[in-house]
Amino acid sequence: MRIIALIALLIALAVPAIAQEATGTITAINTDQQDADMAVRIREILDALGNYDDVTVLVDEGVVTLRGTATSLAEADALEPLVNRIEGVVAVRNSVTETTDVAARLNPAMERFRARFDQTVTMLPLLLIATAAFAVVVVIGFLIARQKLPFRKLAPNDFIADIYRQLIRLAALILGLVVALDIMNATALLTPILGAAGIVGLAIGFAVKDTVENFIASIMLSIRQPFRPNDAIEINGDEGKVIRLTSRATILLSYDGNHIRIPNSTVFKSRIVNFSRNAERRLRFEIGVSSDADLSVVRDLAEATVIGLPFVMQEPAPLVWIDRIGDGAVFLVVTGWIDQTETSLVRAKGEALRQVKDAIEASGVDVPDTTYRIQMVGSTTDTATDAQAPDLAPKRSAKTGDVAASNDEALEKMIDAERAETKRDDLLDSDGTSE
Repeated sequence: MRIIALIALLIALAVPAIAQEATGTITAINTDQQDADMAVRIREILDALGNYDDVTVLVDEGVVTLRGTATSLAEADALEPLVNRIEGVVAVRNSVTETTDVAARLNPAMERFRARFDQTVTMLPLLLIATAAFAVVVVIGFLIARQKLPFRKLAPNDFIADIYRQLIRLAALILGLVVALDIMNATALLTPILGAAGIVGLAIGFAVKDTVENFIASIMLSIRQPFRPNDAIEINGDEGKVIRLTSRATILLSYDGNHIRIPNSTVFKSRIVNFSRNAERRLRFEIGVSSDADLSVVRDLAEATVIGLPFVMQEPAPLVWIDRIGDGAVFLVVTGWIDQTETSLVRAKGEALRQVKDAIEASGVDVPDTTYRIQMVGSTTDTATDAQAPDLAPKRSAKTGDVAASNDEALEKMIDAERAETKRDDLLDSDGTSE
């Protein structure tokens, strides 16, 4: 019994709270005058809003009934929370639907267009002033960018100077836009405009990643200047003399007279061997001698021969060492230094090899020929005929051959002629500092 009484007490206490939460506070007395006043007040509000001419309002005992049509569902749904704010409203029955009348639905849009047109006409003088200010700032910026002297002094070459000019033009455009928006009191638009421009720029950057990488590499190479015109260099196995550095590629002239175009992004990331940076350059070759020869004597003889050559520098001194034992011969490595501004490397190497070979053979040491010969057994050729064959062996000469850099000079003339034709596109500075 006590449990039942406790449950009944809890239910009795909960019923008023549930009723109050569901219905709210409702006055005990309501008059027709109050209903009429609420109806008048709601109609006045709807008339002030202007989009509810077809909506009728009926109030009975505090319950508001709305009927009719609105130009959109959003306007129809907005009526219920609006009417609930009126004092004395008990409930709202919203039966307003969206109208199907085309003219009624177009009227608000036409009103908006008319209002915007009137606003544009009102703002037109201010818009003209803002446009004029934008044009003045941009023209001043472009005139500054057209000047050559200050940018040429600040930049290491014309390519970087052009980049400076482009940055000045871009800054003038942004500054003119800021001034124009500030005159129109619309600087809040600047953030989304710049944000959109940044997103577009990022997307374009990903789309043309290789082009952008090549452009940045061109800038870095033009600043660092790792080589100069006519320098003999090697890049990823491609060897030749530098013709020019453009905004897209490095152009070499191979020793066979062929043009080699290497993208600047590849040049910037690759190992560059510059053979022309130092005037001194080492020639190197190997020569084989008979294995039964006195190797120390042969080594000293080869070294003395190289030292005695007029085109070989005494400092750094030539060096000869025994390198390896090969097929039928022991091979020596012979090195010497030359001044490549006066001596051709390939001719000096060939002349040094000839002189060393002649000196070794003159001392009675054989320089074996490791070439294999095949003799046909049973040949009808008589040995006597072979004996009578003329001696075609070349005569030995102690005179030093011509090792002047005539071939390099010819290549340099070809390069100078090509550079003179398109000098404007070259990013290399012959007189500037290099890395």
